[in-house]
Amino acid sequence: MTLIRPTAETVGTDGPDERRPSAGRAVAVLVLVTLGALIPLLGPSAALHDTGENAPPGVGGIALLRTVLFAALCVPVGELFVRWLAGRLPGAPEARPRSWAPYAGAAGFLAALGLASVVATGNLIPGDLAEIDAGGLYESREGKLALLEVNAFALAGLLALSRNPRAQVWPLAAIAVAEALRAHATPEHSPLVGSALTLVHVTCSALWVGGLVYVLRTLRLWGRGAGAAPGAALLGLYARVAAVLLAAITATGIWSTLRRMPPETVLEQLTETAYGRALFAKVLLVAVVAALALSARTRLRRAADPLTAYTPARAEVVALGVVVAVSGLLTALPLPIRW
Repeated sequence: MTLIRPTAETVGTDGPDERRPSAGRAVAVLVLVTLGALIPLLGPSAALHDTGENAPPGVGGIALLRTVLFAALCVPVGELFVRWLAGRLPGAPEARPRSWAPYAGAAGFLAALGLASVVATGNLIPGDLAEIDAGGLYESREGKLALLEVNAFALAGLLALSRNPRAQVWPLAAIAVAEALRAHATPEHSPLVGSALTLVHVTCSALWVGGLVYVLRTLRLWGRGAGAAPGAALLGLYARVAAVLLAAITATGIWSTLRRMPPETVLEQLTETAYGRALFAKVLLVAVVAALALSARTRLRRAADPLTAYTPARAEVVALGVVVAVSGLLTALPLPIRW
């Protein structure tokens, strides 16, 4: 049985010969999406249990919205990144998977709009539209950043449908910068340092997650036969860049953790605070992802058929999806240290 099947899923095509996802694959995707949604919705109660910390209003819903926002950022960033990589491969097929960026833009817009409505009600969950003070968003730093993300996702979605989808890079960069600034308030010690760390962390994470999704979609499109060699070359090129991205993610993650948790309290806070518990879960998941990535790279270099690396890489995508969900939960939980 082949691991990668050829398909006619090319840009701008929607013909009768295009392969549709099988019922089993559709059910599997639905199950994974449901499980991913349960992590931010049910995770706060588990993380906050017996810590003595109070749950912020609507923490589960906010965590879910942030998960959708992060995923919506990863998809177009990864597509642009891998299209650029594929363009550097001599002899690579010109066929590319159909873009998911317009759908990601719409999902990101709705998630950002939901988060902006929370900011507009004083970081409370609005009971009805009358409670939302949209004009008040212009009067606070957090409100302006929320509006920036709403507009940037809308623009990115429109540009994805234009003749120059590469222009998405600018609104996507604005979203990453807004997230970095939002995560670090001005009263914090050295907020610009924290924002810079978060910007690198978010950017590298989006390139890693979204890039791997699009690489696997490209491999499935190119299939075996004539596309096997370029497919293996693309996966190998991505793997080399991903190693650098993982190093940057690890370094910025450790540095950011030490800024919020003094070294002498890290072990204690990883088990006794909600933020620490979610962070510990994320670290364990990233370790699993790194192991899967190493397995894929080993197969790519040593296996008789390099494309057998597709199997651990696909498992890596699933694990990364869980990491994104935990990251959404992490941003909604109370910080362990108040600056």
